[in-house]
Amino acid sequence: MKTVLITGAASGLGWELSRRAHDCGYRVILTDMNGVLLKARAEQLGKVDPQRVIFRELDVTDGDAITALKLWLQEQPFALDLLINNAGITHRSLAEKTAVPVFRKVMQVDWQAPVELSIALLPLLKQSRGGIINIGSMAGWMPVLGRAGYCSAKSALGQFFEVMRGEVARYGVHILMVYPSFLDTPIETNALGHDGEPANHARSMVGRMQSPAQLAEQVFLAYSRKKKRLFPDRFTWFASVLWRLAPDLYQRLMMRKFAVELEQ
Repeated sequence: MKTVLITGAASGLGWELSRRAHDCGYRVILTDMNGVLLKARAEQLGKVDPQRVIFRELDVTDGDAITALKLWLQEQPFALDLLINNAGITHRSLAEKTAVPVFRKVMQVDWQAPVELSIALLPLLKQSRGGIINIGSMAGWMPVLGRAGYCSAKSALGQFFEVMRGEVARYGVHILMVYPSFLDTPIETNALGHDGEPANHARSMVGRMQSPAQLAEQVFLAYSRKKKRLFPDRFTWFASVLWRLAPDLYQRLMMRKFAVELEQ
């Protein structure tokens, strides 16, 4: 039986990834900083086969907690086959109005945490010839008004793991980068505003809203096929191509669609 560890597993996409992994026969290690909800989710998932569900409360920005997690995994009788870096945070605020600590927080959760966790657990993944799945964002490929920190973090995430993929392929470790657009998940309802408090305006969006359950299914299918990158919908793929081939046109269209962000 293969084992997967998922961050941010108690809600949104993380929860759907956990359910999908369980359906695919994995032993699932759910981690999240919301201990109460995490315990409830683990009990819900483990009703049929509790031996295949484990949960550990984890703040992904806590280096000591990551070290403790690694040591705990090394003591287990099973191997770690897959790490899914799903935990994330975003903001909705103009760059000039955003407090620097907000940028630091977003970068810490969306880039530093998955990097630290992946490096820490890489020796285990090399032993199992396993893999890493990173939940990136279309915002990592192209600019989006009001998301300067988020775009920066997701862009850095993609670049880091594109390099890492080439470095660890010789060990049989596979890396999948996922680039969704707009998902119906708590990451947007919990978005930070310019001052670090919850954002007080609704998000702007283009294209259609995708369900996390649908994306979770696509993610595991792509990983089983050893894909390196997943653009879950045509809009995301088209927008990424447009940004590279005609960046000025993309910028004009984006500013028109997200004009409300300039009023915040």
